[in-house]
Amino acid sequence: MYYTDDDLRAAARAGLLGEATLARLLAFLSERGVAPVPTTPRFDLSHLLWYAGALIVIGAMGLFSTLAFSQMGGLALTATAVIYAVAFTAAGHHLWHAREQTIVGGLLVAVAVSMAPLAVYGIQEHLGVWSHGAPGPYSGFYTFIKASWVYMEIAAIVAAALALRVYPFPFIVMIAAVALWFMSMDLAVWIAGTEYGDWEIRRAVSQWFGLGMILLAWLVDVWRARHGNFAFWLHLFGILTFWGAVTSSHSDSEIAKAIYGAMNVGLILLSVFLGRRVYAVFGALGLALYLGHLAEKVFRDSLLFPFALSLIGIAIIAAGLVYHRRRDTIAAWLDACLPSSVQRLRPVHALRAP
Repeated sequence: MYYTDDDLRAAARAGLLGEATLARLLAFLSERGVAPVPTTPRFDLSHLLWYAGALIVIGAMGLFSTLAFSQMGGLALTATAVIYAVAFTAAGHHLWHAREQTIVGGLLVAVAVSMAPLAVYGIQEHLGVWSHGAPGPYSGFYTFIKASWVYMEIAAIVAAALALRVYPFPFIVMIAAVALWFMSMDLAVWIAGTEYGDWEIRRAVSQWFGLGMILLAWLVDVWRARHGNFAFWLHLFGILTFWGAVTSSHSDSEIAKAIYGAMNVGLILLSVFLGRRVYAVFGALGLALYLGHLAEKVFRDSLLFPFALSLIGIAIIAAGLVYHRRRDTIAAWLDACLPSSVQRLRPVHALRAP
């Protein structure tokens, strides 16, 4: 169970804790490096409508834009993007400050940020300046891998970074994360120097780009853990890019495949260290793929393999039960054994993760 500062102060108001005890407890938790769990609003129907509306607007001006929309001409597209950006920023700023509706205000600012690629596309279309030839309609930005999109992705990342300095709303990071994900694929085409790029170059670029995004997400987690879940989208697209690139590689070596299986076990352990379940999800998928390979290729004619694998699964379930019952003891042991330099690398939310 998680407790916030508000819960402890409520217990003090109810007479269950004395003021002196409360002060000592809060001081102890602060010295131990335990941050209070952020009190976030419950995600209800109104929140669903807010996010859905923002995504519809973003999609309308991008993924679902029609061919006629792209034929407006470069200057008209840029003007449309600027008008949308200014209008949504002004509305978001008003709701953020005057009305204290930070969720709606932050979503409107995120919509404004998403207009940056459209503005750059319009300028490039008008001037006819493309790094690798005209990429076609703007809606293709979200569906096709092309090197000509790179400047638009840079614009989205810069716009998101500027917006976050004024409006620290985690959903804005999603715009930058998607742009980074797209960039990892488009840069591979750019480096290869061909329309679609060499597959191995694309895979290698995506792999290293994904690792870089994971490292960036880790740093954001450590630096901004007390100010909201800003790193979620970076973790998601980082592991998606890295894991996808590694999984799509091909090798006939069983040693390489065993290393792949070990890597996925490492992802599961990393999810515990960072307190991010997304790594456990991809690690479990990768482990299942490796075990499927063993069943189909290596132990295809083995009668004992299904039974041995069943015992391994049961052992993993049992280990989970043991951890669930003794997690406090294990956590205390880790606190005592891990060097302080290693503990500082763990995000605050990972220290209290169950």
